Amino acid sequence: MSSALEILRNVTTGTITTMLLKKGIRRAWMAGAMPLGFSGKRIVGPAFTLRFVPVREDLATPESWSKPISTRGAIEAMPENCVVVADAMGVTGAGIFGDILCMRMVKRGVSALITDGVMRDKHGVVATGLPVWCAGVAAPASVNQLTFVGWNEPIGCGGCAIFPDDIIVADDDGAVVIPKALADFVAEEGAEHERLENWLVQEVEKGAKLPGLYPPNEENKKRYEEWKKKQ
Repeated sequence: MSSALEILRNVTTGTITTMLLKKGIRRAWMAGAMPLGFSGKRIVGPAFTLRFVPVREDLATPESWSKPISTRGAIEAMPENCVVVADAMGVTGAGIFGDILCMRMVKRGVSALITDGVMRDKHGVVATGLPVWCAGVAAPASVNQLTFVGWNEPIGCGGCAIFPDDIIVADDDGAVVIPKALADFVAEEGAEHERLENWLVQEVEKGAKLPGLYPPNEENKKRYEEWKKKQ
C-alpha cells in the first residue's frame, strides 16, 4: 500500500477518475471541495472521516465543544498522515473549522482537510499551512447550522461514499476517493496512463492530428511502446 501511495503522488485526480471508471465507479470526485488558498501540491493519504448532521438546537451549542463527542475530541484521535474528510452535507452557511482547530491538526501531523462544507477564519486557516479543500468560507460557527455526531465511520461527502482508510487524493482539480481495495490497480494503471499522456502531449506539440492518436490506434500504440523503451 505504501508504494501505491507514493505512485499516486504523481497521478492526477483527472487520471484517477478515468481509472476508476474502468471499474464502474463514477462517484469518486467530491463536488464542492476545492483548494482554499492552496495550489500546486498533490495530497495522498488514508481517510479519517468526520460526520455532521443538521442542527439540533439543544445539542449544537458552544457548550458542546467541551464534550467527549466533539470536533475537539475527534482531532485528538486523528492519526499522523491521515486525510480528514468531513461530511458537512454541503452546508455553506456555517464554517466547520477555524484557525485554532486547523493548527492543532497540523500539530497532530494531519496531511489535509477535505469537506463539502466551508471554513471560517480563512486568513488564519491559510496561515496554519494545513492544505484545505472546501466549498468556501463563512463567518458563523458550525453549531449555527450543523451538529457534530462522530468520527471514523462511513460518510457521504460531495456526493461520494467515503469509508475510513479509503485512499484520498487531492490536487488543483479537487479531491477524489479511491476504495482501499482498488488502490494498487489505480496506482499502476494511473502511472501508465500518465506516461501515455505525456507522449501524446509531445505528439500534439509536434502537430499530430487527434484522430488515431487520442485514443491511439494500433500504429500509434506501437510508436508509443518504442518511445517507452528509449526512456
